[in-house]
Amino acid sequence: MEMSFRKLPDNQHEILVRARKGPDVRLPAQSVGPTMPHDLVHAVVETALGIDDGFWGAMARGATFQGFELVTPRRHRRSGMKVLRRGGAAVMAAELSVNWAYRVWRGLATEGRGVGRAPIDAEALARTGPRLSAAAARWAALPEGGELLWRWGSDR
Repeated sequence: MEMSFRKLPDNQHEILVRARKGPDVRLPAQSVGPTMPHDLVHAVVETALGIDDGFWGAMARGATFQGFELVTPRRHRRSGMKVLRRGGAAVMAAELSVNWAYRVWRGLATEGRGVGRAPIDAEALARTGPRLSAAAARWAALPEGGELLWRWGSDR
């Protein structure tokens, strides 16, 4: 599967997802956030940790999440909801791991009221931090209209 993260004006981005079990999908313009697109953070952390049943693994198997739309409108034979029903717990576990790795990388609080226990250990964080830094640098270097390609399961 290949994901194309395109940088748009006004701190926006869009995503095109190709070569997956379902039809090609796109996420129309969304806010980037403070450093890079949230779904790019997922790609980086899930790849670094070998998570193949998280957000992007579910997308590769044909899931379609809210906000994504078919590139070519047609009937989707394989329901993305079936993929999510079978693997929803793993997707949520990946969300917690990704958010924790991103929180630590950004230097945000990891202790205190409402933070909870760390879902990943220091060894996992040592793998995610440098990769998040590299992805953030790649994103920052993109000109408006440029795209960052990511192949699922690799660092590129």
